[in-house]
Amino acid sequence: MNFLGRRSIRKYNQQAIEKDKIQEIMKAAVLSPSGHNGRPYEFILVDDKELIQKLAFSKVSGGQFAADAPLLILVLGKKDSYPTMEDDCAIASTVIQLKAYDLGLGSCWIQLKSKENTEGVSTIEVIRKLLSIPDTIHINNLISLGYPAEERESYKDEDANMELVHYNKY
Repeated sequence: MNFLGRRSIRKYNQQAIEKDKIQEIMKAAVLSPSGHNGRPYEFILVDDKELIQKLAFSKVSGGQFAADAPLLILVLGKKDSYPTMEDDCAIASTVIQLKAYDLGLGSCWIQLKSKENTEGVSTIEVIRKLLSIPDTIHINNLISLGYPAEERESYKDEDANMELVHYNKY
């Protein structure tokens, strides 16, 4: 896989994602690495256009582009399962995005922490109520998926700031 080619995609065409591709993505997600192989994550796939609209506008900014995505994946974690649960959800989210790219799809991570809607209500609480998610479940993030309606240039080797890499000490 060309890791330099994967970029966040925020514009999608309306072509439906094939069920077999969704299954491949979700198989990779549920098998993604987790602390003690505990797999404390769960996922809600949303392809209902009305729900996608509501989720896309559940925060003031940074998510509205998802209204045009044919699929959203909500990444959840089981509270009190493992101390690495939030990290495990992040790993699963990354695996989803990499597998989607491998299958020719675009994706974008949508951050939900500490966000609110236009009425000042927590985005997490809006989503919890909208999708009937119990309080025992941690809502981590959303991922938009679809066939890209935009092209983004691949990163180049010189884009990689290798000064961020340290050996044996800071």
